[in-house]
Amino acid sequence: MGKKLARSAAASLLLIVFGVCRIAIGQEPSSSVGIFEAHGDVGTVQHAGKSEYESSKHSYTLTGSGENMWSNSDNFQFAWKKWSGDASLTAEISFVGQGGNEHRKAVLMMRQSLDPDSAYVDVALHGDGLTSLQYREAKGAATHEIQSDISMPAQLRIEKRGDYVSMWLGARGEKLKPAGAAMRVSFNAPFYVGIGVCSHDKDAIEKAEFSNVKLKEVPRTVASDQQILYSTLETITVDSRDRRIVYSIPAHFEAPNWTRDGTAFIFNADGRIQRLSVAGGKPQTIDTGFAVQCNNDHGISPDGKTLAISDHSQGDHQSIIYLLPITGGTPRRITQKSPSYWHGWSPDGKTLAYPGQRNGEFDIYTISAEGGEEKQLTTAIGLDDGPEYTPDGKYIYFNSVRTGRMQIWRMHTDGSMQEQVTSDDLNNWFPHISPDGKWLVFLSYGKEVEGHPENKDVMLRIAPLKDDKPDGKIEVLAKLFGGQGTINVPSWSPDSKQLAFVSYQLIPKENTAK
Repeated sequence: MGKKLARSAAASLLLIVFGVCRIAIGQEPSSSVGIFEAHGDVGTVQHAGKSEYESSKHSYTLTGSGENMWSNSDNFQFAWKKWSGDASLTAEISFVGQGGNEHRKAVLMMRQSLDPDSAYVDVALHGDGLTSLQYREAKGAATHEIQSDISMPAQLRIEKRGDYVSMWLGARGEKLKPAGAAMRVSFNAPFYVGIGVCSHDKDAIEKAEFSNVKLKEVPRTVASDQQILYSTLETITVDSRDRRIVYSIPAHFEAPNWTRDGTAFIFNADGRIQRLSVAGGKPQTIDTGFAVQCNNDHGISPDGKTLAISDHSQGDHQSIIYLLPITGGTPRRITQKSPSYWHGWSPDGKTLAYPGQRNGEFDIYTISAEGGEEKQLTTAIGLDDGPEYTPDGKYIYFNSVRTGRMQIWRMHTDGSMQEQVTSDDLNNWFPHISPDGKWLVFLSYGKEVEGHPENKDVMLRIAPLKDDKPDGKIEVLAKLFGGQGTINVPSWSPDSKQLAFVSYQLIPKENTAK
């Protein structure tokens, strides 16, 4: 006992002598706080934080300092419990007092260690109401986020099932529900689950109250008939790799196009074409006349006035390409043969590119936007799909399985000089070139996945282009649960800074009923 007291006194003396900051890397205090085992400051803080529990109200009040929880290192007050397996942590969160920095944060967190640069995922409520799923995929990596479209929610939840951690939010007067944000981050057992506060100002102290806090174990697997599919339209900024939720519902929709004026998205749902403001809200159905079985192969003309759709409501009920005004109207048939699936529009607006199945083989074809005879560009055995023109009109990119694994290819617009662009252990689909011609984005499945099925672990990958060809390292732009419907068609923003896509989640029905 005497040695412990001596060490404590020595530590206090050091804090007084050098008392500029409190460094608490890997600190594991012994004092418990309610359902949490311990609390302490993570990282470097100017002012020691504290965590208090009021049993009569079942609430926690955390006081914390810290410059930020972002980039490669975090500084904050943390009350935590060691955990193994899957879990959900739910709370109502409110800041105490007016506060200072609008980016101060109160969080529900899962974290691999108490090191300041640890891998983590949190649901973060900011002082200005912004709520986001923040994550650092590996120790020392950069932090990124998926911003919610709900501001200042009344109730928040972080939930881990397998390698996916998701954000749930409940606006005031509404039931808690999936917010559409989910990220694949692996944790080794044990890891830390808890609540935290950061002032986002090294000289300031902030306080937040967490009430109705519930931490529970959740089952990893649920029978498929007990799951609900959620679809989320997201955007991602190429430079920062940060994502934003635009629209999320418990239903199936697919394949966003970004309109040429940058104001809206167009996607398909239940056989109809929908238009949604970039700001979110409720989508409006575009009148497509008799074409009420539209699939996810649709797109917008270079001048922004015409919409191409692929619909199978007529004739032999296989996909046929039609054109109509982007505001809606009667579709005009373009392809006489079926199935044909629109994918690309030449920069001059005169020609469409598409895969079509003829005599049992899927190849790439082009046809005049006025209709007429189609021209076959590829003849290789195996599926050729996803043709898209480069902005300068010199090349058509596409994906082909001709070498045994689906890879990205390109060719001249007359079909000559076909050459392989990617060559790796993944299956790569649907190449999309940015409007400024500087970037190539495509969808990647694992090597074991055949075709482009739905509900798989996939990645959006990006490579810089030079002279219309990848130049440099291919990088991961985003990891998500998706596949079919995620990014089948062109979805770049007009300024080439962002990309739109759809991610999916399978949520247990039991969870959505609570």
